[in-house]
Amino acid sequence: MQQREPSASESYFWPSVWAIGLHVLVFAMLFVSFAMTPELPPSKPIVQATLYQLKSKSQATTQTNQKIAGEAKKTAARQTEVEQLEQKKVEQEAIKAAEQKKADAAQKAEQAREAAEAKKAEEAAKAAEAKKAAESKKAEEAKKAAEKQQADIAKKKAEEEAKKQAEEEAKKQAAEEAKKKAAEDAKKKAAEDAKKKAAAEEAKKKAAEEAKKKAAADAQKKKAQEAARKSAEDKKAQALAELLSDSTERQQALADEQGDQVAGDFDDLIRMRAAEGWARPPSARKGMTVTLQVNMLPDGTITGVTVTRSSGDGPFDSSAVAAVKNIGRLTEMQGMKPSDFNRYRSFKMTFTPEDLAL
Repeated sequence: MQQREPSASESYFWPSVWAIGLHVLVFAMLFVSFAMTPELPPSKPIVQATLYQLKSKSQATTQTNQKIAGEAKKTAARQTEVEQLEQKKVEQEAIKAAEQKKADAAQKAEQAREAAEAKKAEEAAKAAEAKKAAESKKAEEAKKAAEKQQADIAKKKAEEEAKKQAEEEAKKQAAEEAKKKAAEDAKKKAAEDAKKKAAAEEAKKKAAEEAKKKAAADAQKKKAQEAARKSAEDKKAQALAELLSDSTERQQALADEQGDQVAGDFDDLIRMRAAEGWARPPSARKGMTVTLQVNMLPDGTITGVTVTRSSGDGPFDSSAVAAVKNIGRLTEMQGMKPSDFNRYRSFKMTFTPEDLAL
């Protein structure tokens, strides 16, 4: 609470009270001093008389002198009495003045006390009024604070309600959007599944057709290889029979012919083994051709395969190299004559998707 500045009258109040109290104390001490002053003994008359020694001491003179002395004595007594009355009058006046001063001091003290009490009462009234005003102000402030608190609570409650409603609306909208998105995703997924299923069916159908075609081609190739093998065996048997029955010249001619035939049989054998180990890549197309350089040992082991002319398709070239390398070793080559084997020591081979040819 802010401290109130004292007024001018309040500033001079206590100094005035102290001054009045000091005056009252001085007058009281003066009165006590007068009251305690001891009574003085009556003053002795001062008689100033001059006695003259007369030479003549007659009775009349003596009487006259006595009369004069008595009158002087009476005069001195009266003067003493007057002085005593005057002194008593002065003392009474002093006492009266002291009493008057005491009364005045008491009256002033009473007036000061009454003024102090009045001022104190006024100050108490002012303090009470100020206290009442402060309490009223405090009550008003408390009322305003309570109203503000209620307003803040109501505002906060309204904001919370609005926030809650906004969150519910957002949740509702999010749920609707999620539902809509889920429906669109489901529709999209169904379309994609249908598309994938159709593609799978198409791929399956195409694979079945390819497998069917390959099986037919393999069967036909196998049939041709079997016929070639049987024909070669028949030719070998026939040549052997002719060698045993004919003359030496005839046998040499037949041996040369048989060497060419055996070479042709080995060409078919290499082509057949390469075809068996070939894995057709997806990029292989009809008309592709790759030329390979093949190196072989006399025991039939293939030691190296390189591309001398590419088909333009890397996967197809790699599949052709892998197919020839997968042959590994042709044990059938072990019985060949060195002269017949020389052509297989290093030879070129043309590889196509449809067939294999040296």
